[in-house]
Amino acid sequence: PPTLSGDEYGGIITWAGAFKSMASECQILIEGATEQHAKSLLAIASAEAWRIEEKYSRYRDDNIMADINQAHNYDIEVDTETCALLDFADQCYQLSDGLYDISTGTLRKIWNFDGSDRIPSQQQIQSAVQSVGWDKIQWTRPRLRLQENMELDFGGFGKEYAVDRVAQLLKQACLGLEKITFLVNFGGDLACSGPRLKGRAWEVAVESSEKNNTVSARVHLTQGAIATSGDSRRYLLKDGVRYSHILNPKTGQSVMNAPHAISIAGSSCMQAGM
Repeated sequence: PPTLSGDEYGGIITWAGAFKSMASECQILIEGATEQHAKSLLAIASAEAWRIEEKYSRYRDDNIMADINQAHNYDIEVDTETCALLDFADQCYQLSDGLYDISTGTLRKIWNFDGSDRIPSQQQIQSAVQSVGWDKIQWTRPRLRLQENMELDFGGFGKEYAVDRVAQLLKQACLGLEKITFLVNFGGDLACSGPRLKGRAWEVAVESSEKNNTVSARVHLTQGAIATSGDSRRYLLKDGVRYSHILNPKTGQSVMNAPHAISIAGSSCMQAGM
């Protein structure tokens, strides 16, 4: 269950709510609220994060993702929320010239970024990449059809979507309570409602990509969101070569010699993540 603790500094209590979702440590920081209201906001945040995880996790066999990934050669009709996410994925695919592609589910079966040296063979990669390509999918809202063996994976934006949704719900819950301000942080993907009380910025530490649990920089955030991607925890290492968990959907290969981590600021977490 979520936990809540409070810390007072300068006469202001900052409430810190914590829970786990989407394989990440999730945190909600709240200022200007009573303990009861902070508990209510934390309950809203955790419930929405768990709802999205349950609905879109590719590791379940009883949700919409399972239904989609079994819809080979026949149409499946999806709900309004899923339609919006598929439209977003289509837009990202077009803007990135095909490099942002959610049809990489088969690649995730052969690439397991657990820090080991188990690199898939070229034959495995060539076989899997045959089932990748958003342009092979028939998408006419609200109907979707996949070719044989294809799988979608919302992992590229699922956490960012959850951050934005939670921030939206918390803002709605705080309507009329102008003194309440908050920051949503899901494993380093985050968004804030505005500056902290007294106009202070939220101070965000950027973890070093070379040494875990050390800080390489600090960012002062007063609006919008930040999304971070990196291979400090998800990678493979063989013969001195580091394989990033970012895959090129056109080749099925790991992107080599990329930055260990990148953080982007944007008006929303999904925009920054894209």
